[in-house]
Amino acid sequence: MPYPRHLLAPDEEIVVDSHPHWKALVGPVAASLAGIALIALAWWWVASVEYADAVETGIGIVAGVAAAVLIGWLAVAPFIRWSTTHFVITDRRVIFRTGVLTKSGIDIPLARVNTVQFRHGLIDRMFRTGTLIIESASDDPLSFDDIPNVEKVHALLYDEVFETLEGDEDPRPAPA
Repeated sequence: MPYPRHLLAPDEEIVVDSHPHWKALVGPVAASLAGIALIALAWWWVASVEYADAVETGIGIVAGVAAAVLIGWLAVAPFIRWSTTHFVITDRRVIFRTGVLTKSGIDIPLARVNTVQFRHGLIDRMFRTGTLIIESASDDPLSFDDIPNVEKVHALLYDEVFETLEGDEDPRPAPA
């Protein structure tokens, strides 16, 4: 889902609009699959032992509820958090929004950006993702993890910052 255009200023253009890289979902999905496998194994073991019908039904209900909670907690919740996290670069600012019930965000005007860095290790390079670090005037550096194509985003952001700073210069020639 793209960043809502009605939240932008008039004539503001989006340069980059992305969610965190999909690799952020690998851990939650693997954990939920492992949890479901453990519940299925326990369910199979319980089914192999003779119990009264009411006990088997109760154990089946408990296992089903546990599976639903595990899927919701380990897979669905991280997916919703991922899909509601936006990293956006416009021609005027950097926007970061995250949250489902409680939303938080930060906007950094491009004119206040001092330094743009990126960092990515071997695994991140294989997935073409990484961490983007933005240092703005009088603020601590902000780190944005799992940015897809971090090197390209770094170059685009630097280009936008450069264009913003060039536009701030006085176009009148200096007196002779």
